[in-house]
Amino acid sequence: MMATRSKSRNAPAGPSPFRVPASPLPSEKFTDPQWTANGEPRATVAFTGLKTLWFNTGTLCNLACANCYIESSPTNDALVYLSSANVRAFLDEIANTDLSTREIGFTGGEPFMNPEFLMVLEDTLTRGFDVLVLTNAMQPMRRREAKLLELGKRFGDRLTLRVSLDHHTSAIHEAERGAGNWGPVLAGLQWLAGNGLRIAVAGRQLAEEETAAARTGFAALFDKLGLELDAQNPEDLILFPEMDATADIAEITTGCWSILKKSPEDVMCATSRMVVHRKGESAPSIVACTLLPYEPDFSLGQSLAEAALPVALNHPHCARFCVLGGASCSA
Repeated sequence: MMATRSKSRNAPAGPSPFRVPASPLPSEKFTDPQWTANGEPRATVAFTGLKTLWFNTGTLCNLACANCYIESSPTNDALVYLSSANVRAFLDEIANTDLSTREIGFTGGEPFMNPEFLMVLEDTLTRGFDVLVLTNAMQPMRRREAKLLELGKRFGDRLTLRVSLDHHTSAIHEAERGAGNWGPVLAGLQWLAGNGLRIAVAGRQLAEEETAAARTGFAALFDKLGLELDAQNPEDLILFPEMDATADIAEITTGCWSILKKSPEDVMCATSRMVVHRKGESAPSIVACTLLPYEPDFSLGQSLAEAALPVALNHPHCARFCVLGGASCSA
């Protein structure tokens, strides 16, 4: 189930500047959860404990980007708004089962479009969690300034707002996010920082752009804006690898861990899960990670207890983003 993205009036007309330069993905890849197309055993990731629980607040967004992995837009409600009661039930499960969860993350769509989000945010912070909110810092967030200021004063650095700023140049950022987007995002960032709220930035990296050059470019921008963010620190500036499920990528086998000198315990699905509420379903469900909200093979039940299962890395995002890209949505 994947709803077709409906473009907003300001959506960019051209292709994403971050598109993946690769051949089409062969149809025989990522088809069997146990074996790769070459007949090798597929890598799996064991669940080691829930450090981060993500909630997708809904796929509706004020923007429609050139390449949004979840196809958020002003009309895509494939994931409907999570209610405060939905969220409360999972937070209660954490409390009642003594899980070691330290962080709650909220993503969308744009979380601030959910009419119950501030209620959810306050409840989550009151329970003592560290909270990470992914936002584009535009009008939906700015309409909630008074409450955000209150929460910032009450909970301090336990609340982090990670703002999506796709590039350190306006031309590339707007090629991805739409004309006229650059100024409002920077204004939102400066408002957050100027009012003492803890911020971070999520950027993306062009295929031909070296990581060092990207971080240098963001450092210059942060300095120009007067933001006390360290562009060399991945907690202040996280640069995500681009995702494209139609582009070719190597499958991850059990032998890759030693070849790549990586541990499955470092992959996002070892310690995190996400709650989604798919349109047409009577209740929310748990999926393996933030990247795969629609894929039935990555649905793990309707409770956190049911979701404590190993995950087969049977999707291009598992390879490109998590293992080869070394990325994680969590702090």
